[in-house]
Amino acid sequence: MAGIYIHIPFCKQACHYCDFHFSTSLKRKDEMLEALNAEMILRQEELADEPIETIYFGGGTPSVLSVNELQRLVDTVYQNYKVSYDPEISLEANPDDLTAAKILELAESPINRLSIGIQSFFDEDLVLMNRAHNAEEAINSLSMATRHFENITIDLIYGIPNMTNKRWKENLQKAFDLGVNHISSYALTVEPKTALDTFIRQGKYPKVSEETALAHFTMLVNETEKHGFIQYEISNFGKPEFFSKHNTSYWQGKPYLGFGPSAHSFNNNIRSWNVSNNPSYIKSIQQGELPKESETLTKEDRFNEYVMTGLRTIWGVSFNEVENRFGQSFKNQLYKNAQYFITQKLLIIMENGEKSEVLKATEKGKFLIDGIASDLFMI
Repeated sequence: MAGIYIHIPFCKQACHYCDFHFSTSLKRKDEMLEALNAEMILRQEELADEPIETIYFGGGTPSVLSVNELQRLVDTVYQNYKVSYDPEISLEANPDDLTAAKILELAESPINRLSIGIQSFFDEDLVLMNRAHNAEEAINSLSMATRHFENITIDLIYGIPNMTNKRWKENLQKAFDLGVNHISSYALTVEPKTALDTFIRQGKYPKVSEETALAHFTMLVNETEKHGFIQYEISNFGKPEFFSKHNTSYWQGKPYLGFGPSAHSFNNNIRSWNVSNNPSYIKSIQQGELPKESETLTKEDRFNEYVMTGLRTIWGVSFNEVENRFGQSFKNQLYKNAQYFITQKLLIIMENGEKSEVLKATEKGKFLIDGIASDLFMI
């Protein structure tokens, strides 16, 4: 099984924290859509008839496209790839795009999962982040969407300057009350060269507090558990049967193709990525050329990725899997390197079936897991 990611590089306005590739100008939208369709055709042999079980529209803001435009892209996938029965087809959407009419159109399309970028249900937070929607639009869009889609996830950001624990808990409660079955939640991160980075350095915004983020993260884990969610990945919380199939395929190392500027692809030991420039991407595709670079991952690279992704999930890192894929020496080194974090109660070794052991993060270790994982890497 494999997945397809389609990057739609357009947004109405730039969020202050975002460092993804996008343009706020839609002047070349039609050319971009033509190029996306053409790239899918050019690369149809890359997966060698591997069944496609997930299609994911990300960005940018894919919901700026009409349903007809989205449908054409889906049609191109079906015409050029072997798509499994009833694939998960996800669309990232912003609340201001989800009018009642748009939601009805989407519900009648092949798209069966919405990922709605709520971020916060409070105007103060949305203004600070320069989101295009307001709190009322967030609530209204989600209320309407849940009438027509069962499989909905929302994004929420915690650790926002001046966000109290009370307001964060109210954010979570609003999500529970509106009946969503999946929440993806991330700490506000200050990425270099973003507007947020500039404003903080200029003293216009307060600095992001790791202490606040930890308090919010702890509350997030506790409150979602109370409401029947499973933290199946550090930042992802889903009710049973509502885990993201697409994102899970990334964490489990399944192959995927990424189409559009800046999109990444992975197939066995090869990782590739497209140019992060709209005009360059369009020009290359129009000339019948693929605007991408690639690298062959070493055994160490693949081990490091397995450790990083595995420790972020409920499935953990299997010592048997490490031995089978990378050899006894990698398994022995992982045991050795993990001991310090085990004594600090940040990692734990658990039995997982007959004679099978799995390394996992403890509740205490989850918030620090990326740093812990990097210390377990083979260089």
